[in-house]
Amino acid sequence: MKIGSTDEQLLAGLARNDRKTIEILYKEYFGMVQAFILNNNGSVDDARDIFQETMIVLYEKACSGTFELTAQIKTYLYSVARRLWLKRLQQMQRFGTKVETLEEVVQVDEDLEDHQKKNEAYLMMDKALTRMGEPCKSLLEAYYLQKKSMQEISNDFGYTNADNAKNQKYKCLNRLKKTFFAHFNKSDG
Repeated sequence: MKIGSTDEQLLAGLARNDRKTIEILYKEYFGMVQAFILNNNGSVDDARDIFQETMIVLYEKACSGTFELTAQIKTYLYSVARRLWLKRLQQMQRFGTKVETLEEVVQVDEDLEDHQKKNEAYLMMDKALTRMGEPCKSLLEAYYLQKKSMQEISNDFGYTNADNAKNQKYKCLNRLKKTFFAHFNKSDG
């Protein structure tokens, strides 16, 4: 597979430590890595860490002068990020398979397309969540992203008990679904 001139330019810019190149790489590819991490037991902070480590790997390769990219940069970044994340999960003992048994270079074309679709849906869900406003946005984030219990949410949001907080979460979730699918159907058709 022959890489494009844009990828070659990005590698050259990265080797020169060009700020604009680094910004382009972050802008173009962070979302893909973030979607993968979030879909595999990670947080936004984990995604930032893994992407940073991935960029360091690519930077060191680009500076070596002997590195020959045999795939698109996005495929390479995804593969490195995936490997780093699986290794971290293994260290946290959340992942059963040994990372060493995985291929050195992961075939990711189909995975990449699936993750791009998931990332688009994630971004639409994020927009729908933002449109909902408060307190629903914060309540759903507290439950689903921060993994707080209903009792903690009840205390944080001033509900009289955990059942009232659970009832409000249910209402917010239904509003979010309606908002998301109304937007999703518009962008689909």
